[in-house]
Amino acid sequence: MAIPLLDSLDLTDKDITADALLTQRKVASYLVDQRHAHYHFTVKANQPTLLDDLTLFFQDRKQPDFVMLDPPDHGRIETRNIWTTTELNGYLNFPHVAQAFAIERLTIDKKTAKPSRDIAYGITSRPPAQADARRLLEINRGHWTIENSCHYILDWNYDEDRCRIRTGYGPENVTRLRRFAISVIKSKGVQ
Repeated sequence: MAIPLLDSLDLTDKDITADALLTQRKVASYLVDQRHAHYHFTVKANQPTLLDDLTLFFQDRKQPDFVMLDPPDHGRIETRNIWTTTELNGYLNFPHVAQAFAIERLTIDKKTAKPSRDIAYGITSRPPAQADARRLLEINRGHWTIENSCHYILDWNYDEDRCRIRTGYGPENVTRLRRFAISVIKSKGVQ
C-alpha cells in the first residue's frame, strides 16, 4: 500500500522513516534500489526474528554512543540514549542494513517525580559515515515530531477521539483514509 503512494515523490537521498508496520524487506528494497533513498525503520514484534536479534545484541549495553537531554517542557524531563552497531550487518536478514540501533528514553514526570523507561530498536540503510549516532537520534526524533503532529491534526480537524465507528475494520479503515487525506494535502504544500 505505501509503495504506490511514494511513487509520486522525489525520494533521492532522503531519509524515509517508518513505524514497525512498514518495516518490511520489500519496502526497504524499493526505497534503496529503486528510489535511491535511505530507510530508518522501527523494529517491533511484526519482525520477531529481527527484534530478537537486536534485543539480544543490545542486552549488555555499555556507555551510549550519544546522549540527548531535552528541555524540561510539557511537564517532563527526558533523556535519550542511543547505541549503534554495524556488527550485525552481515548477520541480519534484511536488505541494505548498514546500522542497527537501540534508543532508550528515560522520562521523569515533573509533578509526580514518577520515572518511566522505554527502549526502541531500529535499523537503517545509512552507514556511520553518513549518519552517526547523533544524526540517527535526530532522524528518529523527527519521525515522532511528524507522528505527533499527525495525531493532533486527526483529533483537532476530524475529532477522531469521539468517532463512533468501533467494530470490525471500520476504525482502522477510517483512520487510514483520514491520514491519507492529510498526507496528500501536506505533500502538495498546503498548510
